[in-house]
Amino acid sequence: MRTAEDADVDADDGAEAGAVGVLVVADTHLDADSLDRMPPEVWALADSADVILHAGDVVDQAVLDALAARTPTHAVLGNNDHGLVGTLPDTLEVVLGGVRVAMVHDSGPTAGRARRMARRFPDADVVVFGHSHQPVVEAAEAGPLLLNPGSPTHRRRQPVHTVAWLDLAGGTVRRADLVEVGPLSG
Repeated sequence: MRTAEDADVDADDGAEAGAVGVLVVADTHLDADSLDRMPPEVWALADSADVILHAGDVVDQAVLDALAARTPTHAVLGNNDHGLVGTLPDTLEVVLGGVRVAMVHDSGPTAGRARRMARRFPDADVVVFGHSHQPVVEAAEAGPLLLNPGSPTHRRRQPVHTVAWLDLAGGTVRRADLVEVGPLSG
């Protein structure tokens, strides 16, 4: 299994091989006994992805193992990942398709987020985060694309469960979409 701990932060997964399809998930809050609650669409997207990014609140190593069995997986530590302390980093920066992607679980309050993430990750083209379960795809005027995939399993006050998909190639974000998953998706 390839997790964030094993990842070379200077690695360029697929930069020269054309487009890189990235499944982005966060806040799965599952364990080995509840993996069957992951929507089938997430597993299908995982099977078609070149890389998976998990922005924390994994909760159990079994989730990372199941994702990594499908494709290389990078993850960061969330506030509910007590059993993964020392295994996952708080932040991670990787290069995918020539695009610099940074990950953190909690980006802080909405107010000032774009400036704060640009200061925290000055070289990032994309900052992936989770924690709020509120899906966000936000391009700031100056700074990185901000992406929260929401949650595929705990939607809280959101109308549907979501993940995100990134198409990256040649150092550019070609596509950044939220994808509805689960029984409430349309």
